[in-house]
Amino acid sequence: MTDPTRPSLRAGLIGLGMMGRHHARNLRALEGVDLVAVADAYGDPHGAAPGYEVLPDVDALIDAGIDYAVVAVPTQFHKDVALRLAEAGVHTLVEKPLAFDISEAEEITAAYEEAGLVGAVGYIERYNPALQEMRRRIAEGQLGEIYQITTRRQGGFPARIADVGVVKDLATHDLDLTAWVAQSSYAQVAATSTRRSGREDEDMVSIAGRLASGTITNHLVNWLSPFKERVTVVTGENGALIGDTVNADLTFIANAEADTNHWDHMASFRGVSEGDAIRYALQRTEPLATEHEAFRDAVLGQGSNIVTMREGLHTVRTVEAVLESAREGTVVVPDPGPEA
Repeated sequence: MTDPTRPSLRAGLIGLGMMGRHHARNLRALEGVDLVAVADAYGDPHGAAPGYEVLPDVDALIDAGIDYAVVAVPTQFHKDVALRLAEAGVHTLVEKPLAFDISEAEEITAAYEEAGLVGAVGYIERYNPALQEMRRRIAEGQLGEIYQITTRRQGGFPARIADVGVVKDLATHDLDLTAWVAQSSYAQVAATSTRRSGREDEDMVSIAGRLASGTITNHLVNWLSPFKERVTVVTGENGALIGDTVNADLTFIANAEADTNHWDHMASFRGVSEGDAIRYALQRTEPLATEHEAFRDAVLGQGSNIVTMREGLHTVRTVEAVLESAREGTVVVPDPGPEA
């Protein structure tokens, strides 16, 4: 909860495109926050900020006197905008991915950490009620040992994308949420990608991986399916949790044979068979609204439920390993960075 006696935080938004328009809507409705300025060199094509003067650049946004900013410009501009905001002492939430490549992500992360600023990355899937509940249940041991995590993120090509392929735009969600749900980083990845829509960048990828914990992973991601699918399946010794983030549904299917103590002749074998299924009732709040609340609270020093820039940096490293693997046809170990 925000303090009603405290002055509202002054927020700024740069980028009013397909994602920026949703940020504008949430910032305008966010308790304890005033959206005081917006900026976009191309204006406001979606009418996301009626009544606001659309400023031309990040310097004009800073001059408006903001406490924090949301950056929703194309990925190729993240570094310049984020570094300028850090230089000005502005707390910043940058849309995913943090940066175009590892060196840019390292530079951004270092700038915010050295300045003592709150810096976060906009991985909206982490705030989906199904995945929030999934992570909580896994951490409490509902599944026991985790064996495998698989994700499917498929659909048609989004008109908003012009500067990156499906790995940096979509698969980055799966790489981030998998490491977060399992609380373990990637130890290796092996990927295959293709280009079928005539674009320069890849539009379909299949990624096999292994986490440091030993859990194996698999991700199918594309812009070529005539249906939308967003599914995460975590399989463990006690059963499986299935998260559908389109509908914010979470289902548990128990392994009916998880307890083998009653077996005499096969006591050493842990069998698997379909058990009871439970579909959990979840409070369905908009993930982007939850993300904004978490960042506001972090700026106020009242919480830490954000995707830090260092976490975003680790995901960029994994993304680059995936692209290298697909390009070279080899298994790649993600760069652990100098802090490892």
